[in-house]
Amino acid sequence: MTNFEYYAPTKVVFGKGTEEQVGELVCGQKCNKVLVHYGSGSVKKSGLLDRIFQSLEEEGVSYISLGGVVPNPRLSLVYEGIRLCKKEQVDFILAVGGGSVIDSAKAIGYGVANEGDVWDFYERKRAAQGCLPIGVVLTIAAAGSEMSNSSVITNENGWLKRGYGNDCCRAKFAIMDPELTMTLPKYQTASGCVDIMMHTMERYFNQEENLELTDGFSEHLIRTVMDNAKILMKEPDNYKARAEVMWAGSLSHNGLTGCGTAGGDWASHQLEHELGGMFDVAHGAGLAAVWGSWARYVLDARPDRFARFAVRVMGQTKGKDEIETALRGIEAMEEFYRSIEMPVSLSDMEIHPDEKQLHSLAEKCSHFGKRTIGCIKKLEQEDMYQIYKNAL
Repeated sequence: MTNFEYYAPTKVVFGKGTEEQVGELVCGQKCNKVLVHYGSGSVKKSGLLDRIFQSLEEEGVSYISLGGVVPNPRLSLVYEGIRLCKKEQVDFILAVGGGSVIDSAKAIGYGVANEGDVWDFYERKRAAQGCLPIGVVLTIAAAGSEMSNSSVITNENGWLKRGYGNDCCRAKFAIMDPELTMTLPKYQTASGCVDIMMHTMERYFNQEENLELTDGFSEHLIRTVMDNAKILMKEPDNYKARAEVMWAGSLSHNGLTGCGTAGGDWASHQLEHELGGMFDVAHGAGLAAVWGSWARYVLDARPDRFARFAVRVMGQTKGKDEIETALRGIEAMEEFYRSIEMPVSLSDMEIHPDEKQLHSLAEKCSHFGKRTIGCIKKLEQEDMYQIYKNAL
């Protein structure tokens, strides 16, 4: 087990009706003016946004609002939010939505608190020195951004999707009412469950040894999400299943499942980011589509790790050797994806990139040959191309 630091400063307020406390929680931040940031019309149609506004007004909190966040949140709206916050002298951002809204809020927070172009942080040209404080009312269990230090933004200029992590963006509080997720479409629920699982799996597939406690926690978290995802495909209003998945989403990406792992692999996420940038696919679905191709490509570097995953997570019996056991686990995970109507290939998403597009995906993922990805096996640009091709 490697040395590690664990930092999770976000206050979580979890349970039915907890969104009613938003005004009190924002007021406790001693801010002067709030930007309420949200996505499409769903928070309006459900009445949630009006309830948020009413709660703020009851506490005497001054606010403005900015909607329009889309999946794979856009840099152009981030720029608009930065300009609005500076003009209105906003000093707190309340994100009402899922990971895309929270990520957009974090990027706006960076842009207000730092000089220069906020995209520099996502291009890793410099580090943010601060961020406007952020609060969250979570409506989608998926990204875990409500407790993480990361955000992902898509730049329409070249359709580059880039992530950036910095502890200064961590939310001050996260209101998590599982009932708010009950109206999500089945596809979005399933995609969110895959994203949660993958945040843990990225950390699980590593080069470390002696991680029994972290491994055991991770294995149980993944199985819990799988079990409850199946329930939610049939019973979307099952509160217990919604609550289990929502809490798992936060724990999967607040650093807990990575303690002692030196960070994990993250190649699948990097590969999917470019799919999201080029084809605007749902993040979880893109992860499911590329994961099997990645796993088969790298498993020879840690067959023991994949074999353990097959037995401890996927419930497979051991084969004649670790490779056979590992392949059984990969196939079982793909079968699970199918069971919740998630893709296991690009063609399952009706995406059929040609050779030029495959090479472009690999070029962007490698930052045009400037980086490798992954820790199970270090992947060069040509490796990335082969994984994309195998995922067709």
